[in-house]
Amino acid sequence: MATQNQDRLRTHFSSTPDKEHNNRWDDLWRDSTFLPWDRGHANPALIDLLQERGRPLSSPDPNPSLGAPPPNSESAGYASLAGPLRDDKKRRRVLVPGCGKGYDVALFAAHGYDAYGLEVSSHAAEAAKGYLKDADKGPMEGEYKVADEKIGKGVMNVVCGDFFEDGWLADVEGWEGDEGFDIIYDITSTGGVLICLEFPTHKPASSGGPPWSLPPLVHTELLKQPGEDISYDDQGVVIKTDREETDNALVKIAHYTPRRTHDAGVIKGLVRDCVSMWRHKVDCPEEQRWH
Repeated sequence: MATQNQDRLRTHFSSTPDKEHNNRWDDLWRDSTFLPWDRGHANPALIDLLQERGRPLSSPDPNPSLGAPPPNSESAGYASLAGPLRDDKKRRRVLVPGCGKGYDVALFAAHGYDAYGLEVSSHAAEAAKGYLKDADKGPMEGEYKVADEKIGKGVMNVVCGDFFEDGWLADVEGWEGDEGFDIIYDITSTGGVLICLEFPTHKPASSGGPPWSLPPLVHTELLKQPGEDISYDDQGVVIKTDREETDNALVKIAHYTPRRTHDAGVIKGLVRDCVSMWRHKVDCPEEQRWH
């Protein structure tokens, strides 16, 4: 059953065409009195993933979401989440699309990565810049302190732009060197890793959004053939197919139900969110894939 906030958010967007949705997000951030997606801190699932250095604790409980992994899933792919420093001691770079107030940006920087938040709303970008000036005093302040004093904290930057356009890349330091991003949280350069927090997995497809229903099977189908349409049934539920991976496919290297997540992802005592990790097919040997 939809909550009052979900109904209000859906109504806010349903009255305008898709091409105007960026402006509608900006309207919400400008007013800043109705931000139901803002939980006040980074998702505990991401906190655990970084603290465990790529080997997070997975839930022992079954997750009934469509396409969810079995309990206590393990995978060699966890090791693909590289540390913050490259062999040449330069910091690895992380992109957080739709960063909101920048909680995840602060978290990645605390673990030594150079972190970039991207927001389509100029008012959201300004809110994030303000938050990051004093992130250590946030409600989860212990998670935003430097994780390793020898490595130190990475930079925290926020840029404004549309993820599907390239203009914002001019504001990413060093981009002209074509270094790309090593990690994207929410496709990525050669050798990089895509981390997806799959939420809401429990929401009926027919209920609309935002947030839109996102069972794990959606990522599986989309990333077999990036850029191509996927199939849904007459209820709006994604259909599992046997279509082949294209050369530019992303392949799954890890998939698990975390022990912790935001309260919105816990339904009747069960964590329903999932975390999946992906690499480009050409960069991923078979032994690193999730099976």
